[in-house]
Formats: sequence, C-alpha cells, structure tokens
Amino acid sequence: MSGRHEGEVAVQQRVGVHERMADVTGRAIREHMPDQHREFFPQLPFIVVGSVDAEGQPWASVLANPPGFMQSPDATHLVVRARPFPGDPLALSMGQPLGLLGIQPHTRRRNRMNGVIDALDASGFTVRVQQSFGNCPKHIVPRTAHFVARHDRASPVRSATLDDHACGMIARADTLFIASAHPAAGAGPAHQGVDVSHRGGPAGFVVRDGNATLWLPDYAGNFFFNTLGNITVNPHAGLLFIDFERGGTLQLAVHAEVVWDAKRAEAFPGAQRLLRFDVTAMVHTERALPLRFDPPPQ
Repeated sequence: MSGRHEGEVAVQQRVGVHERMADVTGRAIREHMPDQHREFFPQLPFIVVGSVDAEGQPWASVLANPPGFMQSPDATHLVVRARPFPGDPLALSMGQPLGLLGIQPHTRRRNRMNGVIDALDASGFTVRVQQSFGNCPKHIVPRTAHFVARHDRASPVRSATLDDHACGMIARADTLFIASAHPAAGAGPAHQGVDVSHRGGPAGFVVRDGNATLWLPDYAGNFFFNTLGNITVNPHAGLLFIDFERGGTLQLAVHAEVVWDAKRAEAFPGAQRLLRFDVTAMVHTERALPLRFDPPPQ
C-alpha cells in the first residue's frame, strides 16, 4: 500500500484521494532524513513527541532544552538530549516506537519523523528513523519561543475529568497536538507505528461539550490522514495543549472518533469533518516547560 496502512487507505478512499495519494505517499515519505531536516531539528528549543504506554494509551508530550539539544549524526538517526519531567506520562524504553514533530511556529515550518528508540540513557535517547516527511505551513499560528534557564515547575495534577483550569486552557487554545497509533505499533512494519501531529485554528476552535467531550474541526490538509487513519483502526489517542504564555501543559487521554456528519460540521466554518474526543484522563502541569512564547502578531 505504498507505505500506508489500512486505516489511512480507508479514509483516503472515503475522501476520494486514494489513487493520487498512492503515488504521493511513496515519494514524500522517506526512510531517512534529508539534509534540510537534519539541519532543522538542532535549531529548535523543543520537540513534540508521541508514544504509547504499557496499557496501550498514546500520550503526546513536549521536550525542551536550549537549541542544539537535538543532533543528527547521520541521516537515519536523531539524538535527543532531553527526558520527560517526573510525572509526565510519556513512555520511553528501548525499541519503543515514537512519533516526533519538529515545529518552528515563527517560521511556520514543521517536519515529522517516526521511528524507534535504539539508545537510551539518563540524558536522553536516540531515534532510528523509519519515516521522515515534511508538512505544509497550514494552520500554524506564528509565535516565537524563548528558552528560560530557570523556572519552578509545579507538580502534575492528575484527574479522570477536566478541571476548571483545563477547561480554560482548552477554551483559549489556538493549537493542539495529537498522538495516535496503529494497534500493531512496535510489532508491525514502519507505517503501522506511532504518530504525533499538529492542529491549529482560531482561538476557541476546540469546543467543549459538557465536562468530558471535545469537538475538533478537521480542516483540509495534506491528505496523508496519518491521524485520522490511526483513529479509524485504534480509537485511543492523546492530546497536548500548551500554555504558551506561562509554559504549562495539559495532556489528555481520549477515546477518539472521526465524525462524518456534514450537517454537524457546518457549525465549524471550514471544517471538512469533525473529530470527537471523550476524555478519560488528564495530566495538568503548570510551568512545565522552560519556554515562553511571544503572542501571535495581530
């Protein structure tokens, strides 16, 4: 299937781009990083990472350090000198599949890399590349990140439901990240792995329905449908919201569903379809990151 799994193919067939994407996918997704990607990652002060825990739950997280904390010694490896903070649900272990997203909001560049951990120590880990591909700048809200040398991270707050602070973060959000995985991640071929992707829109584009359900408009994109394809065959996903002003993070475990109801999507201007997320767990950490971001230009 030219590097696509059955969930991605099913979504592409439903949208009517299956034949075109058979050729595009084979050309766009590589088994190594091109030089521009190898030069891009070391410029970043953070990277978004997706993994799956021992219970099969995907989680999205963000790792941060001064630029240069990532290096590519060769085209098939990325060294990440950072580890999750205590209490972060991101799972890291030898041989574990990961999805990585390098994103530079102020230039609206983003590059994806999926692979497996083949080295791990107290300072970080090394990922062996299995899939490398770029994404377009659509829906990226431009803002500049600044590394803060000292910050007092709060202890993570865990809950099965959203608290008031979490609801406020979601209501203000113009960006989120989604970790998803094929059920065979870690045991199947590279295209049946873990993925983490970006979603952006106007502030408030994520709509809360009660205290446990979120609705996300799915806008036109690159038609790879990595996230929607994974959700089609595995409804477990992880969401990450970042408080760009204060460095806080909100990580959610969710049960996800692609909703093809065109009438319902009309309530979300520009949406092609919707994603419904039923929240099953929350990890909220104030001042989690040594990063602060300038507000978007008006």
